[in-house]
Amino acid sequence: MPPRDTAHSMIMAESGINNRWIGPAVMAVAALAALPGWGASLTAKASDASGNPLADAVIYALPKAGTPIPARVPRPMAIEQKDREFVPYVTPVQAGTTVNFPNRDPLLHHVYSFSPAKSFEIKLYSGDAARGILFDKPGTVTLGCNIHDWMIGYILVVESPWFAKTGSDGRALIGEIPAGEFEVHLWHPTQRAAIDPKPVKLDARTSAELEFKIDIAPRKKPFKPMLDGTRYK
Repeated sequence: MPPRDTAHSMIMAESGINNRWIGPAVMAVAALAALPGWGASLTAKASDASGNPLADAVIYALPKAGTPIPARVPRPMAIEQKDREFVPYVTPVQAGTTVNFPNRDPLLHHVYSFSPAKSFEIKLYSGDAARGILFDKPGTVTLGCNIHDWMIGYILVVESPWFAKTGSDGRALIGEIPAGEFEVHLWHPTQRAAIDPKPVKLDARTSAELEFKIDIAPRKKPFKPMLDGTRYK
């Protein structure tokens, strides 16, 4: 039997692996594994008062003292107007995010908000708006259309980069959270009252799962008239 080092070299040669890349590759993986937040994730499950899965709920993690928020440049987002509705209905963004409002309908829209977190309007336009809107203050922003009264949408602006929105199964996943202590919040546009955040402590390899139950008012579909061929309706 060849010496151990010789046997190792033979196996590496037969497998086509170049020895000179092994050390750097292992070191790179080890360095990534040592980074704060490598592999850490948080799953939240939201349900209504009857225990049914709740879609369009936003979960976000705010760090407690001692867990800094890393400097990040939020990527631009888009909320479309399609079939005379805002799509998506709920959009979570980090403060400092620019949101565009492309009009995909063959008619004009006039998007506005009077919310304290962001007041703005984009007057009658089609296609891409002339400018995006910067959402730089945390809070809830309610969207409307000055032409179509039934159109409503929501933006939740949060300070944290760690957020997600629940799907039809009521679940949301936040990945790559750094080690530390957090308060996890849940928000829904039709909630009857705010709910208390849940504390969670994460280390570099923690995966946590939280459950929230929230009392909401049923979402009522407002009357939307059929298109009559006019320019604005």
